[in-house]
Amino acid sequence: MRLKNKVVLITGGYTGIGRAIVQRCLSEEAQVFVNGLRTEKAEILLSELGSENVAVHTRDITEDSAPEELVKLAVRAFGKLDAVVNNAAIIRPSDMETTDMDFLKRMLEVNTLAPFAIIKAALPHLRETRGCVLNIGSINAWSGEPNLLAYSISKGALMTLSRNLGDSLFREYGVRVNQINPGWVLTENELVNQREQGKSEDWYQKLPDVYAPAKRLFKPEELAAAAIYLLSDESGPVSGQVLEVEQFPMLGRNMPKNW
Repeated sequence: MRLKNKVVLITGGYTGIGRAIVQRCLSEEAQVFVNGLRTEKAEILLSELGSENVAVHTRDITEDSAPEELVKLAVRAFGKLDAVVNNAAIIRPSDMETTDMDFLKRMLEVNTLAPFAIIKAALPHLRETRGCVLNIGSINAWSGEPNLLAYSISKGALMTLSRNLGDSLFREYGVRVNQINPGWVLTENELVNQREQGKSEDWYQKLPDVYAPAKRLFKPEELAAAAIYLLSDESGPVSGQVLEVEQFPMLGRNMPKNW
Protein backbone atom coordinates (compact mmCIF):
# COMPACT_ATOMS: atom_id res chain seq x y z
CA MET A 1 0.00 0.00 0.00
CA ARG A 2 1.33 3.40 -1.02
CA LEU A 3 0.65 5.26 2.26
CA LYS A 4 1.08 2.42 4.73
CA ASN A 5 2.01 3.68 8.23
CA LYS A 6 1.67 7.34 7.19
CA VAL A 7 -0.43 9.91 9.06
CA VAL A 8 -2.17 12.53 6.94
CA LEU A 9 -3.95 15.70 8.09
CA ILE A 10 -6.63 16.82 5.63
CA THR A 11 -8.63 20.05 5.90
CA GLY A 12 -12.00 20.42 4.23
CA GLY A 13 -12.28 16.64 4.28
CA TYR A 14 -15.93 16.10 5.06
CA THR A 15 -17.18 16.62 1.49
CA GLY A 16 -16.10 16.87 -2.14
CA ILE A 17 -12.48 16.55 -3.19
CA GLY A 18 -11.31 16.43 0.42
CA ARG A 19 -13.58 13.52 1.24
CA ALA A 20 -12.41 11.64 -1.84
CA ILE A 21 -8.79 12.15 -0.72
CA VAL A 22 -9.67 10.88 2.76
CA GLN A 23 -11.21 7.74 1.29
CA ARG A 24 -8.28 7.12 -1.04
CA CYS A 25 -5.73 7.64 1.75
CA LEU A 26 -7.55 5.07 3.86
CA SER A 27 -7.58 2.61 0.99
CA GLU A 28 -3.80 3.06 0.81
CA GLU A 29 -3.58 2.20 4.55
CA ALA A 30 -2.90 5.67 5.91
CA GLN A 31 -4.28 7.03 9.18
CA VAL A 32 -6.19 10.23 8.54
CA PHE A 33 -7.04 13.22 10.73
CA VAL A 34 -9.87 15.14 9.09
CA ASN A 35 -11.00 18.72 9.60
CA GLY A 36 -14.21 20.34 8.40
CA LEU A 37 -16.83 22.90 9.35
CA ARG A 38 -20.06 20.97 9.88
CA THR A 39 -20.49 18.50 12.71
CA GLU A 40 -23.26 16.58 10.96
CA LYS A 41 -20.96 15.95 7.98
CA ALA A 42 -18.27 14.64 10.35
CA GLU A 43 -20.75 12.22 11.87
CA ILE A 44 -21.74 10.95 8.43
CA LEU A 45 -18.08 10.51 7.49
CA LEU A 46 -17.34 8.46 10.61
CA SER A 47 -20.48 6.37 10.22
CA GLU A 48 -19.46 5.44 6.68
CA LEU A 49 -15.71 5.06 7.09
CA GLY A 50 -15.43 3.92 10.71
CA SER A 51 -13.16 5.35 13.38
CA GLU A 52 -10.29 2.87 13.51
CA ASN A 53 -7.96 4.89 11.28
CA VAL A 54 -9.91 8.15 11.12
CA ALA A 55 -10.22 11.01 13.61
CA VAL A 56 -12.13 14.25 13.05
CA HIS A 57 -12.11 17.76 14.42
CA THR A 58 -14.68 20.35 13.43
CA ARG A 59 -13.35 23.90 13.50
CA ASP A 60 -12.89 27.01 11.36
CA ILE A 61 -9.25 26.92 10.23
CA THR A 62 -9.03 30.73 10.24
CA GLU A 63 -9.44 30.96 14.02
CA ASP A 64 -6.20 32.03 15.69
CA SER A 65 -5.39 28.81 17.53
CA ALA A 66 -6.88 26.42 14.97
CA PRO A 67 -3.70 25.50 13.03
CA GLU A 68 -1.73 24.59 16.15
CA GLU A 69 -4.72 22.74 17.58
CA LEU A 70 -5.25 20.65 14.44
CA VAL A 71 -1.61 19.61 14.33
CA LYS A 72 -1.51 18.85 18.06
CA LEU A 73 -4.66 16.72 17.92
CA ALA A 74 -3.49 14.84 14.82
CA VAL A 75 -0.20 13.93 16.51
CA ARG A 76 -2.00 13.02 19.71
CA ALA A 77 -4.38 10.75 17.79
CA PHE A 78 -1.82 8.89 15.71
CA GLY A 79 1.62 9.63 17.19
CA LYS A 80 3.21 11.55 14.34
CA LEU A 81 2.49 13.55 11.16
CA ASP A 82 3.71 12.63 7.68
CA ALA A 83 1.61 14.85 5.42
CA VAL A 84 -0.71 17.83 5.31
CA VAL A 85 -3.37 18.34 2.63
CA ASN A 86 -4.64 21.92 2.58
CA ASN A 87 -7.93 21.39 0.80
CA ALA A 88 -10.39 23.60 2.72
CA ALA A 89 -11.51 26.59 0.66
CA ILE A 90 -14.40 28.89 -0.08
CA ILE A 91 -15.59 29.56 -3.63
CA ARG A 92 -17.82 32.57 -4.13
CA PRO A 93 -18.41 34.58 -7.32
CA SER A 94 -17.24 38.18 -7.36
CA ASP A 95 -15.90 40.76 -9.79
CA MET A 96 -14.32 44.20 -9.47
CA GLU A 97 -17.66 45.78 -8.62
CA THR A 98 -18.75 43.23 -6.03
CA THR A 99 -15.39 42.51 -4.35
CA ASP A 100 -15.07 44.71 -1.29
CA MET A 101 -12.14 44.55 1.13
CA ASP A 102 -13.93 42.45 3.73
CA PHE A 103 -14.85 39.85 1.09
CA LEU A 104 -11.31 39.72 -0.28
CA LYS A 105 -9.79 39.46 3.21
CA ARG A 106 -12.07 36.55 4.10
CA MET A 107 -11.20 34.77 0.86
CA LEU A 108 -7.49 35.18 1.54
CA GLU A 109 -7.87 34.10 5.17
CA VAL A 110 -9.44 30.78 4.25
CA ASN A 111 -7.73 29.97 0.96
CA THR A 112 -4.21 31.31 1.54
CA LEU A 113 -3.38 32.46 5.08
CA ALA A 114 -4.82 29.47 6.94
CA PRO A 115 -2.91 26.97 4.74
CA PHE A 116 0.28 28.93 5.45
CA ALA A 117 -0.42 28.86 9.20
CA ILE A 118 -1.11 25.11 9.14
CA ILE A 119 2.13 24.42 7.28
CA LYS A 120 4.00 26.55 9.81
CA ALA A 121 2.43 24.69 12.74
CA ALA A 122 3.07 21.29 11.16
CA LEU A 123 6.65 21.92 10.06
CA PRO A 124 8.42 20.68 13.24
CA HIS A 125 6.65 17.34 12.87
CA LEU A 126 7.11 17.14 9.10
CA ARG A 127 10.82 17.73 9.58
CA GLU A 128 11.00 14.67 11.83
CA THR A 129 9.27 12.43 9.28
CA ARG A 130 10.68 14.14 6.16
CA GLY A 131 7.06 14.53 5.23
CA CYS A 132 5.20 16.57 2.66
CA VAL A 133 2.50 19.16 2.03
CA LEU A 134 -0.08 19.10 -0.73
CA ASN A 135 -2.05 22.28 -1.40
CA ILE A 136 -5.25 22.05 -3.43
CA GLY A 137 -5.46 25.11 -5.65
CA SER A 138 -7.33 25.82 -8.86
CA ILE A 139 -6.60 26.45 -12.52
CA ASN A 140 -8.00 29.90 -11.74
CA ALA A 141 -4.66 30.58 -10.06
CA TRP A 142 -3.28 31.54 -13.47
CA SER A 143 -5.59 34.50 -14.03
CA GLY A 144 -9.09 33.32 -13.25
CA GLU A 145 -12.53 34.05 -14.57
CA PRO A 146 -14.01 37.57 -14.50
CA ASN A 147 -16.65 36.49 -11.98
CA LEU A 148 -14.16 34.69 -9.71
CA LEU A 149 -11.83 37.59 -8.99
CA ALA A 150 -11.24 37.22 -5.25
CA TYR A 151 -11.11 33.42 -5.44
CA SER A 152 -8.57 33.58 -8.28
CA ILE A 153 -6.37 36.02 -6.34
CA SER A 154 -6.34 33.69 -3.33
CA LYS A 155 -5.44 30.64 -5.41
CA GLY A 156 -2.72 32.52 -7.28
CA ALA A 157 -1.15 33.44 -3.95
CA LEU A 158 -1.41 29.82 -2.80
CA MET A 159 0.39 28.66 -5.95
CA THR A 160 3.29 31.03 -5.30
CA LEU A 161 3.39 29.82 -1.69
CA SER A 162 3.61 26.21 -2.88
CA ARG A 163 6.43 26.89 -5.33
CA ASN A 164 8.38 29.01 -2.85
CA LEU A 165 8.12 26.59 0.08
CA GLY A 166 8.54 23.60 -2.21
CA ASP A 167 12.04 24.86 -2.90
CA SER A 168 13.08 26.33 0.44
CA LEU A 169 11.63 23.72 2.80
CA PHE A 170 12.88 20.81 0.72
CA ARG A 171 16.39 22.20 0.52
CA GLU A 172 16.56 22.98 4.25
CA TYR A 173 14.48 20.22 5.87
CA GLY A 174 13.67 17.62 3.24
CA VAL A 175 9.97 18.56 3.42
CA ARG A 176 8.31 18.47 0.00
CA VAL A 177 5.54 20.95 -0.95
CA ASN A 178 3.45 20.59 -4.09
CA GLN A 179 0.09 21.77 -5.40
CA ILE A 180 -2.71 20.35 -7.52
CA ASN A 181 -4.69 22.82 -9.62
CA PRO A 182 -8.00 21.13 -10.42
CA GLY A 183 -10.18 22.08 -13.30
CA TRP A 184 -13.95 21.94 -13.01
CA VAL A 185 -14.95 19.16 -10.59
CA LEU A 186 -18.48 17.87 -10.09
CA THR A 187 -18.83 17.90 -6.31
CA GLU A 188 -21.99 18.14 -4.22
CA ASN A 189 -21.11 21.74 -3.35
CA GLU A 190 -20.67 22.64 -7.02
CA LEU A 191 -24.10 21.24 -7.77
CA VAL A 192 -25.56 23.52 -5.11
CA ASN A 193 -23.53 26.55 -6.24
CA GLN A 194 -24.63 26.25 -9.85
CA ARG A 195 -28.27 25.72 -8.97
CA GLU A 196 -28.15 28.83 -6.77
CA GLN A 197 -26.90 30.74 -9.81
CA GLY A 198 -29.97 29.67 -11.79
CA LYS A 199 -28.67 26.61 -13.64
CA SER A 200 -31.01 23.73 -14.48
CA GLU A 201 -30.82 20.40 -12.64
CA ASP A 202 -28.91 18.78 -15.51
CA TRP A 203 -26.60 21.71 -16.32
CA TYR A 204 -23.48 19.53 -16.08
CA GLN A 205 -24.75 17.35 -18.93
CA LYS A 206 -24.96 20.28 -21.36
CA LEU A 207 -21.51 21.84 -21.11
CA PRO A 208 -19.96 23.51 -24.18
CA ASP A 209 -16.89 21.75 -25.56
CA VAL A 210 -14.78 24.77 -24.70
CA TYR A 211 -15.24 23.92 -21.00
CA ALA A 212 -15.31 20.13 -21.22
CA PRO A 213 -13.79 18.44 -24.30
CA ALA A 214 -14.41 15.11 -22.55
CA LYS A 215 -18.15 15.90 -22.43
CA ARG A 216 -18.08 15.69 -18.65
CA LEU A 217 -16.51 17.24 -15.57
CA PHE A 218 -13.91 15.66 -13.32
CA LYS A 219 -14.94 13.34 -10.52
CA PRO A 220 -13.54 13.99 -7.02
CA GLU A 221 -12.04 10.49 -7.12
CA GLU A 222 -9.88 11.48 -10.09
CA LEU A 223 -8.39 14.34 -8.08
CA ALA A 224 -7.78 11.95 -5.18
CA ALA A 225 -5.84 9.62 -7.48
CA ALA A 226 -3.52 12.47 -8.43
CA ALA A 227 -3.12 13.45 -4.78
CA ILE A 228 -1.94 10.00 -3.77
CA TYR A 229 1.03 10.17 -6.14
CA LEU A 230 2.26 13.44 -4.60
CA LEU A 231 1.64 12.23 -1.04
CA SER A 232 3.40 8.91 -1.52
CA ASP A 233 7.08 8.05 -1.66
CA GLU A 234 6.59 7.18 -5.34
CA SER A 235 6.97 10.87 -6.22
CA GLY A 236 10.50 10.78 -4.82
CA PRO A 237 12.08 14.24 -4.68
CA VAL A 238 9.27 16.01 -6.56
CA SER A 239 8.79 19.37 -4.84
CA GLY A 240 7.75 22.90 -5.72
CA GLN A 241 5.57 21.61 -8.55
CA VAL A 242 2.02 22.40 -9.64
CA LEU A 243 0.05 19.59 -11.26
CA GLU A 244 -2.72 20.82 -13.52
CA VAL A 245 -5.56 18.30 -13.46
CA GLU A 246 -7.51 19.68 -16.40
CA GLN A 247 -8.91 18.57 -19.76
CA PHE A 248 -7.03 21.14 -21.82
CA PRO A 249 -3.73 23.05 -21.63
CA MET A 250 -3.88 26.23 -19.62
CA LEU A 251 -1.18 27.80 -21.79
CA GLY A 252 -1.13 27.49 -25.58
CA ARG A 253 -4.64 26.12 -25.82
CA ASN A 254 -6.13 25.54 -29.26
CA MET A 255 -9.40 27.43 -29.11
CA PRO A 256 -12.41 26.10 -31.07
CA LYS A 257 -12.84 27.58 -34.54
CA ASN A 258 -16.21 29.05 -33.63
CA TRP A 259 -14.91 30.66 -30.42
